[in-house]
Amino acid sequence: MFQVPAEATTVAESTVAERVVAQPVELQPPQLKMEEAQRDEIFKLVERVFLMPGEKSRVVVVSGTESGNGCSWICARMAEVLASQISGAVCVVDANLRAPGLHREFGVPNHYGLTDALQVTEPIRRFVTSLSRPNLWLLSCGAQVEGMHSVMKSDRMQTLLPELEREFDYVLIDAPAMDSGEDSVMLGRNAEGVILVLRANSSRRESARKAVRNLENANVRVLGAVLNHRTFPSLV
Repeated sequence: MFQVPAEATTVAESTVAERVVAQPVELQPPQLKMEEAQRDEIFKLVERVFLMPGEKSRVVVVSGTESGNGCSWICARMAEVLASQISGAVCVVDANLRAPGLHREFGVPNHYGLTDALQVTEPIRRFVTSLSRPNLWLLSCGAQVEGMHSVMKSDRMQTLLPELEREFDYVLIDAPAMDSGEDSVMLGRNAEGVILVLRANSSRRESARKAVRNLENANVRVLGAVLNHRTFPSLV
């Protein structure tokens, strides 16, 4: 389990798919606000999930066992750290339609994003926003819509996720908490696995066990767990 300390206050390639490709960049340190201990743990998590030889994942869902565990904070920092370590294109997706938060983490408007893309058949690259570095992109939640649960289960959603994988080298999806519905399980089926976020001194052991059981019963791989809001981080 990865343990993370308390949260800080806070194209061009000629192919048929017109893949979104980052321009060559000089790798720089992450820019989002993190304490040194937080940054070290996020680096370890990113390395373990995305950069280890033979164990690389490209599409990953990040979900809290319960609401309020800091999932958006973790997902945003993971995406920023990953983008700081590679030259490939990274897209972070806000699929938490009930309580979107990624746009606030990056300090950009939630204006035109996932829900808008689900209502049309236009290329997904028209809905992403370039962030602090040339190889980091955000697909924000987008406009609030009625019937959010049915939108997530739509045929368009099933085609959108593979499109994201074709367009970007890495995709991180900020999903609703496991106790708020089936969205995280559905998203996990279309990804290489789920990272669970627990809150130190708050998340119940039974809730974590139930979340793991639900994922395993759906044949969704659990890639690891993050213990968030911890004063002294350690990797175990």
